[in-house]
Amino acid sequence: MLGGAGVLLGVAAAPAQAAEVSYATDCVPPPVSGLPTVKGTTEVEISAPATAKVGDEVEVVWKFAQAASKNPDLIDLPANSVQPSGTLKAAGAQTASVAMQGPRENPAIPKGGAMILSDMKGKLKLTTAGAVTLTPDAYAINVMSTDTKCAPTETVKSAATINVTAGEGDPPPESPDPTSPAPTTPPPSSPAPTSPAPTSPAPTGGGEEQTDFTGKAVDIPYACKTPIGDKNATSPVQINARKNGGSYDLTVQFKGSVMDSPADIPADSVKPSMEVVLGGADQGTVAVEGPTNAEAIKSGDPMVISDMTGTYKPGADGESTLSPGVLTVKALGTTTTCTPTKSAVSLTLDTAAQPGGAAGGSAGGAGTSAGGGSGDPGGGLADTGAGDGGLLRALGFVAGTAVLLGGAVFTFMPGAWRRAVSRRVP
Repeated sequence: MLGGAGVLLGVAAAPAQAAEVSYATDCVPPPVSGLPTVKGTTEVEISAPATAKVGDEVEVVWKFAQAASKNPDLIDLPANSVQPSGTLKAAGAQTASVAMQGPRENPAIPKGGAMILSDMKGKLKLTTAGAVTLTPDAYAINVMSTDTKCAPTETVKSAATINVTAGEGDPPPESPDPTSPAPTTPPPSSPAPTSPAPTSPAPTGGGEEQTDFTGKAVDIPYACKTPIGDKNATSPVQINARKNGGSYDLTVQFKGSVMDSPADIPADSVKPSMEVVLGGADQGTVAVEGPTNAEAIKSGDPMVISDMTGTYKPGADGESTLSPGVLTVKALGTTTTCTPTKSAVSLTLDTAAQPGGAAGGSAGGAGTSAGGGSGDPGGGLADTGAGDGGLLRALGFVAGTAVLLGGAVFTFMPGAWRRAVSRRVP
């Protein structure tokens, strides 16, 4: 009787299977950390249904038995500050990449402690009968808006197999697509394909009518002058643009960690601004600025500065580059000025000159042509796209006596406060 019950249960709810694999892994910390690549071993358990049928969407669970890297011996990570994401490869009867993600749930992790990661989950739509193998691939560990990226350095064995059977009735709607040319063949009754010219002037306009332009975050080394001394810092900066008529609305974001405030900061007391440096066909700078902090920041609360925005009116035809330039942060009546010591192109735009535009940096939305030593009109600026909606997290907090640029923290305070802030910075 018990055996029969087991058979019935197996038929009713195809049991999940779990298998563990381990593989050599290289983990690359965020550039702002200055830490070297970590070589370690990842141990993963993959759970998935043992059997399913074509058309099913199954859930796959990725459980970390061991991450390849530990928490660096720098700071204690607070609870619920770490989030994993990754990719699972499906192969065999069906090939696919399954996006996996876990919640930001973890216990407090001490310096040098094992990195404890939540279970990741993803869904796979089954399209073909046969054996589908599941193999873990690269993953990322996000801590306070910075990513450590881990990838296998050897061939990884599959960790689970789903035996997929044909579904009852008609095949799934997607199965005929690969073999049928019908979608690409116009119906014989339609005359439209014979006269495209009247309805297709757009291709001569140039550029796919793209309106949003995003690039990559680039690491910018800054030399900062503050009322209490000179400091150096490196921060990842990202520039985005949205076409608005003949001009572009710019958004500049600093990507990096957030620190807790070591003191109470009143509302409307921290304000960032920057001169974005133009290069390539165009020259000059574009002024961008962010609003002051709308609310007071209490001691121990995260220091967050808003995105900086401005308008770029091109002054030249051709490929124009945009690069992070001089950053100014005013806080509590003091000013910190950070000048890039090396430029990097963050965004390249195919521009058309506008009346009163920026060429030469003398008019339009360009501001002055100086650029504080970071401007290299010939190039070297990095493509910075918006992307994840992150906040400008370059903090120039001089009266409160700390400058945070990305993940690099420079403290200018007496010993007790220095130790207090260092414990709070991820």
